[in-house]
Amino acid sequence: MKQIEANQPIRVVMFGSGPELNHDAKQFLCRLGEHPEIKFLGAFCQAQSQSSQAVFIDLWKRRNWLAFPLFTIWVINRTMRFVLHRREEIALQRSLEKISDRIRFVPNIHAQNVLEQVCALNPDLGLIYGSPILKPELFEIPRLGTLGIHHGKVPEYRGNKTTFWAMYNGERVAGVTIQKVNRGLDTGSIVKTGEVSTQGRAYQAVIRDLETLGLDLYMEAILEVKHGIAEYRPQSGVKGKLYRNPKPGDFLKFWSRQIRRRVGITK
Repeated sequence: MKQIEANQPIRVVMFGSGPELNHDAKQFLCRLGEHPEIKFLGAFCQAQSQSSQAVFIDLWKRRNWLAFPLFTIWVINRTMRFVLHRREEIALQRSLEKISDRIRFVPNIHAQNVLEQVCALNPDLGLIYGSPILKPELFEIPRLGTLGIHHGKVPEYRGNKTTFWAMYNGERVAGVTIQKVNRGLDTGSIVKTGEVSTQGRAYQAVIRDLETLGLDLYMEAILEVKHGIAEYRPQSGVKGKLYRNPKPGDFLKFWSRQIRRRVGITK
């Protein structure tokens, strides 16, 4: 496999989804666009439209009645982030504007015209951040394959909302994994891993730390691929079940535990 010349940047393309990219996905895009050893070719994000209404519709399709509290939390988080971190948010928005012409929202990320556009970019490496499950005809286009970030330890925690389930199950740590995407679901070779403590901590605090750690690990993995020193380790250990999105009862039980722990009730 042809290596990247030392004086040439690695050419990357990102795959995502949703009517609005998550905050950490936006940070990732900006870091890709600003890094001198990375050439950000573009991002393809699957979404029907981009608006607050589209965010709610997307939540309703995926979570039904849970869409109401989840949308409320989304609005509150978005508002508080701007109020508490105004300068950082403005800087992030300005950085996004510089690469906005390379961020494409498409109804179907596997449509033939999208596949042709990705091929035309001739990427070295594909990068997944919150995309739908990709098919081989897309993630195999980049000549060095595609990496994905998974906020969970593998193979124990595969699937959706694995940080929630790790804390729900009483794990002492929650993990994040950078893996090379294959035809399975969260079964690819591991490139980088990390973990943060969950002990006595609020769920959102754990999420924030995992996102920060995950961004750093992802950037390290990209550069290791560029320099030809990335190590791809097969997953080992007992494969856990494939986790699904929590149901309302799961949320109620989890938050009840969190509140009881906060006020010192252990039983």
